[in-house]
Amino acid sequence: MQTAEMTAKIAAGKGFIAALDQSGGSTPKALKGYGIEEGSWTGDAEMFALIHEMRCRIIRSPAFTGDKVLGAILFERTMDGSIDGKTVPQALLDKGVVPFIKIDKGLEDEANGVQLMKPMPELDALLVRARGLGVFGTKERSVIHSANAEGIAAIVAQQFEVGRQVLAHGMMPIIEPEVNIKSETRAECDAIMLGEILKNLDAMPEGSQVMLKLSLPVKPGTFDALVDHPKVLRVVALSGGYKRPEACVELSKNRGIIASFSRALLEDLRAQMSDAQFDASLGEAIDEIYKGSTEKAAVSA
Repeated sequence: MQTAEMTAKIAAGKGFIAALDQSGGSTPKALKGYGIEEGSWTGDAEMFALIHEMRCRIIRSPAFTGDKVLGAILFERTMDGSIDGKTVPQALLDKGVVPFIKIDKGLEDEANGVQLMKPMPELDALLVRARGLGVFGTKERSVIHSANAEGIAAIVAQQFEVGRQVLAHGMMPIIEPEVNIKSETRAECDAIMLGEILKNLDAMPEGSQVMLKLSLPVKPGTFDALVDHPKVLRVVALSGGYKRPEACVELSKNRGIIASFSRALLEDLRAQMSDAQFDASLGEAIDEIYKGSTEKAAVSA
């Protein structure tokens, strides 16, 4: 797929984006969820080899195709790896799945109710390498914990600053200012963040677009203005700690928003499964998330 084809698929395709981008700090937890206990490996190299094989098993699965999975977000090590002699981005493209890469390097300590992204001094080099491998876009995450207007303004401004750097390399940024779903001021966070995102979108040059990855809002329809915005290619939602059934129900209440789930996609997969069991379980998860992304429930005002 060329860039124009990938853009069209993400903009209008029916399906969702798989998040396969657990990084260093979250890898042991992801492996434990997959049935591989901590202590089953010696050193980071073995740990990352195990998580890479899990991701390869997902991508190889006949259930994982571009018919329902529009895109997949990769961890940098995964992007640089291979599957059966192909680069991982090429293996995805061959299945009709658009590749993205997670570019943030973790979070700063909380201040003003938010956690900003750590500096990314090597980002330009990473973007050059990623684009050379056929990667379409990026994802960068920061977290909002409480309704602090100053903190939320700073987090959204940082996200758009990084987004502009990504756009300058001809790639599509997924801007992800995640609202902690356990926040006691979650609805207020949604409202403040929405205002800041709209302000930053209005400041973008005409004709440019970004994507947004947001926590599912407290009030369905909160992000309709973003779904309809001409400078937003697509709005996707993270599961944010919801189990898959609940995440899909909440997703179905928000028109135009599709899933970009990680834990909610992988939660039933286990290393000990036979290939047939694994493919069946993954297929059920994909079908459920696809339904939440494409079949929207009527929600009373």
